Amino acid sequence: MKKTLISAALVAVMGVAAFTPKIAAAADGTITFNGKVTAQTCTINGNGTASNNFAVTLPTVSASALSATGAVAGRTQFNIALSACTPGTGNVVTNFEPGPTVAADGNLTNQATGGASNVEFQLLNPDLSAIVAGAPGATQNSKPVGLVAGAATLAYYSQYFATAAVTAGGATSTVQYDITYP
Repeated sequence: MKKTLISAALVAVMGVAAFTPKIAAAADGTITFNGKVTAQTCTINGNGTASNNFAVTLPTVSASALSATGAVAGRTQFNIALSACTPGTGNVVTNFEPGPTVAADGNLTNQATGGASNVEFQLLNPDLSAIVAGAPGATQNSKPVGLVAGAATLAYYSQYFATAAVTAGGATSTVQYDITYP
């Protein structure tokens, strides 16, 4: 008798489930993704090296030169040279990527263990306008440069930037970059 009641109850539940309307979800909209893949490539030589990975060494400066918020010192030029670009015309721009060393203000934080405090590295264009590393697209303010015969030199500066009175010590940071073909 027990088996008959369980079987009858199971048949009844399955019968009700068969006639229950299916839940339908209506689409609220469509998202379209667009992009472009380019065949353009270049050989990258950073700061006179034969490598795309390179170092920029700023001069040693006194903490007194960076005693006030916003003070800068030690401006040093560096270049990213492109060659063998195909196609050989168009504009290129350096995009300084967001990452753990990029501060909210777009400067690069000091990563030296036990190093100087309240100092960042600020990136500048050749006209000395600030670059906001990690910011999207044009808001980063990295200036485009035209390719001539498949080559271009993207010139930049870096300098120490005081977020408050700086204390003495080492200073080091890194930033990843990519070359964009707008």
